[in-house]
Amino acid sequence: MLSTKQPVLRRFWYALMPLDHLKDGPKPFTLLGEPIVLFLDAEGQPAALEDRCCHRTAKLSKGWCKNGNIVCGYHGWEYDRDGKLVMIPQFPFEQPVPDATARSFRAKARYGYVWVALDEPLADIPEIPEDGMPGYRRINQFYDKWNTAALRLMENSFANAHFAFVHKGTFGDINQPKPEKYEVVETDVGFDAETIITVRNPANAYRITGTREPMTRRHQRNKWFMPFCRRLDMEYPSGIRHIIFNCATPISDGQIQVVQLLFRNDGEADCSTQELIDWDAAIIAEDRDMLESTDPDAIVDMGRKIEMHMPSDRPGMIMRKRLLDLLHQHGEEERPRQ
Repeated sequence: MLSTKQPVLRRFWYALMPLDHLKDGPKPFTLLGEPIVLFLDAEGQPAALEDRCCHRTAKLSKGWCKNGNIVCGYHGWEYDRDGKLVMIPQFPFEQPVPDATARSFRAKARYGYVWVALDEPLADIPEIPEDGMPGYRRINQFYDKWNTAALRLMENSFANAHFAFVHKGTFGDINQPKPEKYEVVETDVGFDAETIITVRNPANAYRITGTREPMTRRHQRNKWFMPFCRRLDMEYPSGIRHIIFNCATPISDGQIQVVQLLFRNDGEADCSTQELIDWDAAIIAEDRDMLESTDPDAIVDMGRKIEMHMPSDRPGMIMRKRLLDLLHQHGEEERPRQ
């Protein structure tokens, strides 16, 4: 499935950029192949427009903000947050501004990020109950571009069979290649998946897990939100919860913006932000190296038998089936690379 070729994928919310990045002016972003510009309006709320001035097609992201509007850097044409042209500096004061607009898109601020939906959303932004909950802290861990497909990252998140191999340098045990089974319950928006796994606990993970034992267990209560968000909720015997939330935002068919937030029920003195970033950075670097070697055209129609599967692939197979069903419900067929 090539994300830019499936219109229904435009009907979901995606995390695009930390809100703080817009404090010094508009920024460009490409979502599902659509060039857009992000900026803050007069209320400090995010706005998203097509990154083209309707005058001479210059990128609005080359301009600046003025009283909550965006000004094109080419000739100074000014647009409000809804894309309406409100001022042409070359016109005399008494001359009316033409009725013209730059295309606008839905934008919201949530969890410190700008979220955008290109078309009418089919579902809301996934809820993270721990955000703002007493006893939990939020850490904005990673914001990186990966050269892979969003579906590849989502599948990988639930593929326990890769732990022993891809993560042998961190928590995986190559002598234990047989993965634990997930109990999967499908939901309206995706699925819940629960399992308990045994992992290595090297010295640099002691404060991550809250134990100095060489091996420990993770009780994982995970969620997949269609199409490309996931929650990985890991609870250790120490009582520490290490909750990772990812959005794999599709930039193009072969590139994604990886957003990773971490929620912990401990404090900075227990385990520092930098320790947590360093630990998870090593893990996702292992994932990234492997995922960037895969074909970004992850086929959701398994009947085509292009990729083989094994029992531990069940969560990913459910994803593919649900996404294919989604396409069919909206009158689409999968459009793979020709």
